[in-house]
Amino acid sequence: MSEDFKEQLRKYSEGTLPEEEREALESELEKLEAYQLYLEEQMEREEQTSERWTKADPEGGVATGLKKAKRKAKRREKSIIRRGKWKARITNTFTVFSVFLIFTFISSVITTVFYSTGSRGDTYRDVVSSAIAVTRPNTTVRLSSNAHYFFRLELTGNLLRQVGGESIQVGNYTQNLFLGRANLGKFNWMDEQNAAAYVFYYPSAKGTAGRGDNSDQWKKLEKLPEGTVAEAYLSLDHLYTTDELLKQLEPLNLLPVWFGADTGPSTRDDVVRYPLGFPYQPIWHEDDMKKSEVTTTKTGWFSSVSSYSSVSPSVEEYGSGALRDENFIKTLKLLQQHQSLADSVVYIDQLDTSLAYLEQNGVKLYGAVATGPVKELLKLREASWVSYMRVGEVRLWNWRE
Repeated sequence: MSEDFKEQLRKYSEGTLPEEEREALESELEKLEAYQLYLEEQMEREEQTSERWTKADPEGGVATGLKKAKRKAKRREKSIIRRGKWKARITNTFTVFSVFLIFTFISSVITTVFYSTGSRGDTYRDVVSSAIAVTRPNTTVRLSSNAHYFFRLELTGNLLRQVGGESIQVGNYTQNLFLGRANLGKFNWMDEQNAAAYVFYYPSAKGTAGRGDNSDQWKKLEKLPEGTVAEAYLSLDHLYTTDELLKQLEPLNLLPVWFGADTGPSTRDDVVRYPLGFPYQPIWHEDDMKKSEVTTTKTGWFSSVSSYSSVSPSVEEYGSGALRDENFIKTLKLLQQHQSLADSVVYIDQLDTSLAYLEQNGVKLYGAVATGPVKELLKLREASWVSYMRVGEVRLWNWRE
């Protein structure tokens, strides 16, 4: 109790305390009286509780009761903490899940925009299919693209080979990209022989020396039934221009499907280890196509749909050598522009050097792949321009005269 409060109590008892201070002091005294009553009630309750604990546990008495009370308090405290932890876990899980959904949605939008801007997806698909077509004789792939969330693009397609009058599936191909950066492509061949069925020999001063006996391949053709078709890998006696080779093939009832091009020193080994060439049907790119008049149709106040048809340049069946050569060089330039992607698909030996050689010296051919009836392929045994032949895929008759 402070000295000021004591002084106020003395003046209050003497009746000398001013009116305002007297009222304030009386108010304080009333509060003190209420506090005193409350304390007395609490002390009575504690005594009653102590008596009950003593009756229940005479030996332990108040101490035992206090211990029980403490244990209950601890259990209550643990229960509160446990509920708090679970509530925090649920809240965190919900937060993480919400963030994941938002990120998935945003990444899907970014992925779609990224691969559609500037026709990136179409360009990547063109590069992959072109890389396979120029390095795998008589092998093409029809790719479909599927943009996934998290900035991924998946390219998948069937590997096809022309045998007779049909394109047969020999495997499938898968390529994954992350914002344009490609993983290694995966070839899944139905038969491992399809991975390296081709054998070409480069024309040299040695002629056919060192190539082994070719008679077993011709005997293999002879033993095949007449009602079958096959593909043949042809090595030439010297280098031919595209037009010259097409003229040699024109009288035959065969379908040329691929041509191997001389790319300089990298090709000059007796056996061509890394062939580089182009398919009989040119690889047309988007800017090669001639678009017809664009038709625009309104679908709403602020939306419209544009439609047009595109036509590829016309090519003579056994000609247009200059156009074919130009298309081949253009395809190699496309691979050069996207070399990291092309390298993830196939191995191209010295692409820059080969391209420079072709631009300087022109396109000359050392080999070709042709397919058709077995009896027509047998006629090539007497052709002076064929120095070596290897039989590839064989199928039952599917030829259309």
